[in-house]
Amino acid sequence: MFIAASVLAAVTSFGSNPGALDMYEYAPANLAANRPVVVVLHGCTQTASAMEVAGWDALADEDGFTVVYPQQRSANQSLSCFTWYASSDISRDQGEADSIIQMVDKALSEHGGDRSRVYVTGLSAGGAFTSVMLAAYPDRFAAGSVMAGLPYACATSLTAASTCQQMGASSQKTPQAWGDLVRHADTGFTGPWPRVQIWQGTADYTVAPANATELVKQWTDVWGTDQTADETDMLPTATRTRYHAGSATAVELYMVDGMGHAIATGNDDLGDCPSTTGAYFSDKSICSTRHAAVFFGLEDDGAGTGSGSGPGSGSSGGSGEGGGGQGDDDAAPSGMNGGCSTSAPSGGAIVIALGALAVGRRRRR
Repeated sequence: MFIAASVLAAVTSFGSNPGALDMYEYAPANLAANRPVVVVLHGCTQTASAMEVAGWDALADEDGFTVVYPQQRSANQSLSCFTWYASSDISRDQGEADSIIQMVDKALSEHGGDRSRVYVTGLSAGGAFTSVMLAAYPDRFAAGSVMAGLPYACATSLTAASTCQQMGASSQKTPQAWGDLVRHADTGFTGPWPRVQIWQGTADYTVAPANATELVKQWTDVWGTDQTADETDMLPTATRTRYHAGSATAVELYMVDGMGHAIATGNDDLGDCPSTTGAYFSDKSICSTRHAAVFFGLEDDGAGTGSGSGPGSGSSGGSGEGGGGQGDDDAAPSGMNGGCSTSAPSGGAIVIALGALAVGRRRRR
């Protein structure tokens, strides 16, 4: 049984914070040294504590790691979206990207974490900013899971953001052009690059499924491999394709059948998926966060063994504020309730849905 963890702890001092973000974290009591850190990014109109329903805190107790929850301020962006489309926030050592890496450094220092095992994930706006962190700081993240997100630097202005979300022919690029955008984000980096997992619903009207194809093109090119899948698995409700670089799975794509702009949840062959029902969660009988945890190496898939420190109990502290709700946008292809709109009442601000993940229980690594 999964037990809800305590409220998030507010961290009020973590660096110069050029992006003017807020930091919250969850760290199990008696957390051993040299444990991983997972960054979880919320979506528009959401806050850090809204992400707790995804279950990352419970997984941290099970597997022994720290969870960092960056939080946007409405003073920065009227709908509290991470500004994944602003060049001043998506560049290395600038703005919101720099604030988030300062949060990672704070968590690593405070809890004696393992710098080689830092991961990032999120959905939609959070997914788009996951791409940002992987590109701008490839030396700092081992892997990321992008859910209904967009390629790095597809948009560098608010005007271009809506066009990128729909990913028509005019927004699509060659693999090399996409890869060059990542390589130019940190010109001194030569690898190894972060491994990238991608999740996309085939009926997503908010972030078009073509974005998943473009993400695959971007990251396979960065890894120096082609766009021909090395493995294709037909799962009960999704198609999984894997792209290898040597013996490693460099890029992994899940296309979830009939899912709109949502997080895939539900019990599957990995076991129970203890996610809480909420906005932009869709039961598709596949637990995306459990698969993400396996991809990160935090858990095994039942075929191997895990190792690591024992679980702790929940910590206490301050909390952010967040909302709830149910369902995905399968029945709402347009408008604010669909999670993204370029015609928002606040001066055309981009609305991107809750960046949250369902979480499962497996043996820790």
